[in-house]
Amino acid sequence: MTVAKARIAHLSGPTATIQNTPPLVTSNKARSQRGLPLLTDAAGERLRFDALRSQRLALPATVYVEQFSAHPLEADAAELYGPPDGWVGADGVVRDEPSAEGDTPVYAIELRPEDGFYPLPYMAVQADGSAWEEEMAVPLGPASAARQGFFPDGSWSFEEIDRLGIEEGGTASAISSRATVDFYRVAPPAGYSKGLAAAKRTDVGEGDIPAEIRGRHFNAYKPVHLSSVPARPALAKITNDVQAIASSGDYDGLIWTQGSPQVEETAYWMSLLIDTTLPICGNSAQRPQGLISADGPKNIVDSVSFIASGRWADADGRNRCGVVVIEEQQYFAAREVYKSDARPGNYRATGGHGGIIGQTTHTGAIHLTYLPAYKHTYLSEMRTTVLPSTVKAAALVDGSLRFVEVEVKDAEGRITEHAIPSVSIVKEGGYFDEEWDASADDLPVLQAIIEQKLALRRLGGIVTEGLVPYGRLPSKASAALLERAVFSGIPVVGVGRGAPEGFADPTPLVVAGSNLTAIKARLLLMAALMKLGSLPIAKDPTAPTAEERAATISAVRAYQELFDTH
Repeated sequence: MTVAKARIAHLSGPTATIQNTPPLVTSNKARSQRGLPLLTDAAGERLRFDALRSQRLALPATVYVEQFSAHPLEADAAELYGPPDGWVGADGVVRDEPSAEGDTPVYAIELRPEDGFYPLPYMAVQADGSAWEEEMAVPLGPASAARQGFFPDGSWSFEEIDRLGIEEGGTASAISSRATVDFYRVAPPAGYSKGLAAAKRTDVGEGDIPAEIRGRHFNAYKPVHLSSVPARPALAKITNDVQAIASSGDYDGLIWTQGSPQVEETAYWMSLLIDTTLPICGNSAQRPQGLISADGPKNIVDSVSFIASGRWADADGRNRCGVVVIEEQQYFAAREVYKSDARPGNYRATGGHGGIIGQTTHTGAIHLTYLPAYKHTYLSEMRTTVLPSTVKAAALVDGSLRFVEVEVKDAEGRITEHAIPSVSIVKEGGYFDEEWDASADDLPVLQAIIEQKLALRRLGGIVTEGLVPYGRLPSKASAALLERAVFSGIPVVGVGRGAPEGFADPTPLVVAGSNLTAIKARLLLMAALMKLGSLPIAKDPTAPTAEERAATISAVRAYQELFDTH
């Protein structure tokens, strides 16, 4: 199935390097005009070139470029070329014919504002007349002195790729030739701190936007001292927005961009929660757009090509690949993908049993080599449309354990912020116990985690990262305390440490996290809690009756079924 011109929704995610740029630094051209200190190299000499940044022309202009100046060997095949548009003489006048020996043949190029971006020197200076040297007007200053290097939505980066990116065949328009794209600020990495109208950016098709707050409405990691990441409740908005966009009927596929360490988490969450037969591609980058060898533009174009190809569809037009993360021409299944280092090409498939679905070859061909066996998107048993409206959560109320009702979905079927569970990861290595006869009383941190889960009056769970691949924690004291947590209603999932290739061992009371990493197991447990609610509560969690034990074991089996199939 080939989509002639794919309709794609781009969804902006937080801390996305793929939607970030190096700082806008005042060029030497501007510094020379204003008598400002020049940018110099290590030897103290003026930098040879200014950085050219994408900018829009305000007026049309005609420029003349020297014939045979696009490549050092153009003139070697001069006989293959047509005539130039004119000749420039020593007097600077352009004529239809050469007037003297040594006149320069030229092409006349009319540049117009509607052409789109042109790479030009950056001419802006600060309000006090000094040059811009970094993103901050004042080093390590307040947010009011900060510029933003991240884009507020994907429209700029996509246009820049489309306009300035060059494909193998020597052409541009890598995106617009394949797709039409709409842009959504689901959880963006940049925002309008004074509102959209004040920013004079009324062309993004969203109407006015009120003033946005860093760390709440948008999240970026630069400037470093102002960095922020979204809180757990942000998953509710992400889930609801993505589900609405995927269900709108307006698109053939979705592209999600996010910071490279977290894209693997959100992609898996979408695989579990989003009810759609459309392809969803996650993209990130290790290098900001515009940096030397930026990897993001190619990743985005590969996602556009993947969606437009229709290779993801089964015989009924449904997505058979699940959510994928496309990086460095490889397609990773959301369940298995993880980032192993901060350089291009360092995403890996964890679990040891596949996970790379296919690739875009160096010639642009799309090949699928593997299809996920686990349930995803429209097959998931935890997709938003089948989650219950309410579930019960174990909580400590007035000194006693009891169930409280948690609203998972509101009357409109949207996930509530309060429904997103609180799940912690507990990790142990060898030689963990402080004493030979360690007991639960020697584990104040783990005790505090359990108490916090019960005090929140919301869904809560624990993932333990222990021995490879078994998932067991080395400490018997920890195991005893976690068993008490299980009989208090808190589900516990065990996984092996790192990126295990073997499968964790199932036990009656602890859910085996198969070959998932602790990070992925946490997300699956969060989704499972929203479907199943907390485990049964024993009257005395330190001494459950046989009936209470049997009820808990039965409830753990339901969790295990989800972990075995997703």
